[in-house]
Amino acid sequence: MVPKTLLLVASLMGAALAAPPFAGARPSKPCKPSQSSSSALAPASTSAATSAGTSAVATPTTVADPVATPTLPSTGATDLPNPPEGVVLKHIAVGHGLQNYTCANTSSTAAATGALAVLYDITSLYPGTAGTGLTEEGFAGLSSTVLFSQTIPLNLADPSAADPATPALPEASYGATADPFPAPADLVISGMDPIAFLGRHYFDAAGTPTFDLSASGLFFSGAKAGGVKAPADADKGILSTGAVDWLQLGDSGKGLSSGVSYVYRVVTAGGVAQTCDVSGAGAGSVPYTAQYWFFGPSE
Repeated sequence: MVPKTLLLVASLMGAALAAPPFAGARPSKPCKPSQSSSSALAPASTSAATSAGTSAVATPTTVADPVATPTLPSTGATDLPNPPEGVVLKHIAVGHGLQNYTCANTSSTAAATGALAVLYDITSLYPGTAGTGLTEEGFAGLSSTVLFSQTIPLNLADPSAADPATPALPEASYGATADPFPAPADLVISGMDPIAFLGRHYFDAAGTPTFDLSASGLFFSGAKAGGVKAPADADKGILSTGAVDWLQLGDSGKGLSSGVSYVYRVVTAGGVAQTCDVSGAGAGSVPYTAQYWFFGPSE
C-alpha cells in the first residue's frame, strides 16, 4: 500500500496562541487535501510567500493581522448543533487510534465497543493563526495525513500492524494490548514542528467515552448528544470501509468532568467496521483519525 502522505515544505513556528472563543458561524465543507499540493501543510503566510516567488521559510504574521476565530467544520449538508452560549473553545486536537467492534457471528451486525486514541494539540495550526496557522486545505487534511503517514500510537498485540506502510490487515490484527497507551510523546510529521501531546481518549469500564487531557489538566466524561454522517467524500481509511460519523458529546452527568462541557468529533477518516461476514466472529479494531473540538466554561 502506498501511504497517502502530503508533501511538506515548511517548518511551523513553535509558539502557540491561546484558543479564542467559538464564533458560531461555520465555513463551507472542508475539502480533502490534494496529494499533489506541495504547500498544503505549510503555514498560510508561507504559502503566500511561495506563490509570490519568495522564500518558503515560515515567518510570523504581524500583530496587525486579524486574530483567527476557529469555527466548527461543516459537512456541507446536515451539521451538528453549535455549542450553547457561555462556553468557549479550549482545544482542537487530532486523535489517532482505533475504533473497536465485536461480531457475535458472521451473519450479525458489528457492534461498537469503544475507542482508543492519542490526542495531539492542533489549536495553533488553525488557519489564520498568526505565525503557525496552516492553509485551510492543510488543516482539513490533517486527519488523512496522520492516518496514512504515522504509526498508530498504541501498544498493539501485533506491532507490525501499527505501521501505515503495512498492507491492510484483518480487523483482529489491530487489537491493542491490555495496557494500550505508551508513554506520552509528541506527534512528529516531517517538515513540521512537533505537535504537542494533549491526552488520551478511551471508554471506561462502564462504556463511557472519556477524554483525559492530562497535558492541560482537563477531563471529560461524556455521552452522545447528537450525530451526523461524515461527508460522502470523507477519507474511507486504511481498510476502505468509510469514515465514522461526526458526533456531539455532552457531559455524562457523573460529576467527573473538569473544564470541559462538550466535545465534537469532526473531520473523521476511517474507523467504520467491516461487515461481520468479512471480519469474522469476535473482536476487531479499525484504524481511524478525527479532529476533536473541546468546549468548556470561560473560567
